[in-house]
Amino acid sequence: MIQLAIIGPTASGKSDLAIKIAKKIDAYILSIDSLSIYKEIDIVSAKPSCEELQKVKHFGIDFLNVNDYFSVDIFINLYKEVLEICKEHKKNLIIVGGTSFYLKSLIDGLSEIPKITQEQSLNVKIKLKNLQNCYDFLYSRDSEYMKNISPNDSYRIEKALLIYEGSGLTPTEYFRQNPPKPVIKNISIFNIEVQRDLLRERILSRTKKMLESGLINEVAYLEQKYTRAPHAMGSIGIVETLEYIDGFISKDEMIEKISTHTAGLAKRQQTFNKTQFENVISAPLDELEEIIYSTLRI
Repeated sequence: MIQLAIIGPTASGKSDLAIKIAKKIDAYILSIDSLSIYKEIDIVSAKPSCEELQKVKHFGIDFLNVNDYFSVDIFINLYKEVLEICKEHKKNLIIVGGTSFYLKSLIDGLSEIPKITQEQSLNVKIKLKNLQNCYDFLYSRDSEYMKNISPNDSYRIEKALLIYEGSGLTPTEYFRQNPPKPVIKNISIFNIEVQRDLLRERILSRTKKMLESGLINEVAYLEQKYTRAPHAMGSIGIVETLEYIDGFISKDEMIEKISTHTAGLAKRQQTFNKTQFENVISAPLDELEEIIYSTLRI
């Protein structure tokens, strides 16, 4: 079974390349995109079209509701499920997207939380009714770990409390004694190189296309249905559109801000991809397809 990953900054052409290669090597696609994973965030996430999704089976797209909590351990469990499906269907697997942190987490792995009894789980649920008390309790015993968690982050506070209840150890000590184990041990990683000026042009063009496709209506609908509270509602493209809806900026200013912030994201993605992975093969988009076939000996 072949497993490969295609990474690169936003608007670099990853999705089109992945679909093309997937058809060639008979593969399914697992998306690693922090917005495409949500249902109804379609235009903002530049999600593949229905036609594209029909060409090759995709996973990790339209997986959660906007107000659902998402974390990297949920993604790792999704990967494990997709891997079994690929093996059952005798398919190869392509991992593709701009949120390379998820790929990094698969390579590095996560520590499993200790086994929790039903009594301990119930005890934690009762304690969580007063979230602030739980946070203060954990902070008093493990400030090093808790200083990186918001007092309102119920998911991570619950996880920390379960670790403490289940192991009798603070999260810091538990993770020291239980280091993460890699989920993926062998995977070929291909990175799309894009010149900064060209990438800025592509980002601006895509932003204008998003507007023409109904960006403002989509964001207004998402706000009406979910409010601005969910984490996903603070994403690039949504925040700037809400500023426009609120009357704080003009439409042209909205386009400019989305493009600028997206370009900043792309720069961070490029830096991450260069520094966080070993043995990555990088090349411009128009060269990478043949390089992938050559590397995989297809």
